[in-house]
Amino acid sequence: MGLLAATGGESGRELVALGAALLIAGLLARAGRRMGLPTIPLFMAAGILTGPHTPGPVLIRDPADLGLLTTLGLILLLFHLGLEFSLDDLLAGGRRLLAAGAAYLAINMSAGVALGASLGWGGREVLVIAGIVGISSSAIVTKLLVELRRLANPETGLLLGIVVVEDVFLAIYLALLQPVLGGAEGAGEVAASVAKGVAFLVLLVALARWGRGPVGRLLGTGDDELLTVCFIGVAVLIAGVAANVGVSDAIGAFLAGQVVAGTSVAHRVQRLVLPLRDLFAAMFFFAFGLSVDPGALASVALPVLAAVTVTAIGCVVAGVIAVRIQGLGPSSAANIGLTVVARGEFSLILATLAVAAGLDGRLGPFTAGYVLVLAIAGPLAASRSHLLARRLPARLFPTPALSGKVSP
Repeated sequence: MGLLAATGGESGRELVALGAALLIAGLLARAGRRMGLPTIPLFMAAGILTGPHTPGPVLIRDPADLGLLTTLGLILLLFHLGLEFSLDDLLAGGRRLLAAGAAYLAINMSAGVALGASLGWGGREVLVIAGIVGISSSAIVTKLLVELRRLANPETGLLLGIVVVEDVFLAIYLALLQPVLGGAEGAGEVAASVAKGVAFLVLLVALARWGRGPVGRLLGTGDDELLTVCFIGVAVLIAGVAANVGVSDAIGAFLAGQVVAGTSVAHRVQRLVLPLRDLFAAMFFFAFGLSVDPGALASVALPVLAAVTVTAIGCVVAGVIAVRIQGLGPSSAANIGLTVVARGEFSLILATLAVAAGLDGRLGPFTAGYVLVLAIAGPLAASRSHLLARRLPARLFPTPALSGKVSP
């Protein structure tokens, strides 16, 4: 019986288990923070350690018991991303920013397709692996820029532009991937499903651009409690409608954030949604950890190693191309390449959607191992990017003197 359906003594036991799981996840993440580690892999580790696949007490045996909570985590993650995304910022960056973002995606998505094809896991799995490998963690990237005090660096605008281009691509990618995950058969069925998804996206984008007034009036209230209830309702409602018309609830939540981002209450919503996002996102990552069998990680060790290697190379190459477009030097290339190498929430979201759709079960442990390695190694490498900058050939950069202006 699920957590929300349980009653009486069973409900009490499951509440104790859930509370203990959250506390363990929080304490483990707090300990990791002191060592400079991001929280995402530590929440996953807490799920692995207290789940049914490891020795010792099992707090929550079935990840499905957390189904609604983890769905809310997914919705709030993408809703908050939609709040922060700005199409105006992307357009203001001009062709150079678009070129840098497109180069990053082309290199890393192509590497993902090549890796997936070499594994021989099937065509649908190849498309999912391309996204898992090709899209970095916006949460870790932005956190690193703050913690490493690089917000004022000349390459930071370019780096954030790459992240924005990724976010735009993610919306399109999820819409196109949904028919594949839904098991659509035949070109006609796939085309109809894609057309329906694109029509829904266009409707929400139009609402985000021209419906700001009505949505703002719908949410407009000076009471934070009522505002919170209303914007959560909007996010969950749009995500649910998206799922019912054959579009991912994740992309519905992202576009719900876009709709709210254009209203007069957007800044208050950003402030109010953060603690909710952090709580339910922690449950999402924890539940993913519950589903991971550490014994299965050994069977995907070589694919994980290969994925980590191609990601590191691809990100550094993309960083070099980006700074050449912008006219910066090797320090900027190293900073960009090693900052965007971390993988996190998007990779896990894609793996969760794929496993739920019945794709190859190895995608779960593969993604878990891949994210664990890069979510930990990525920030550590980014903090030592000056070591890579010294080894990048100066001939690759048209204006290497600019690199001296960049913080290490």
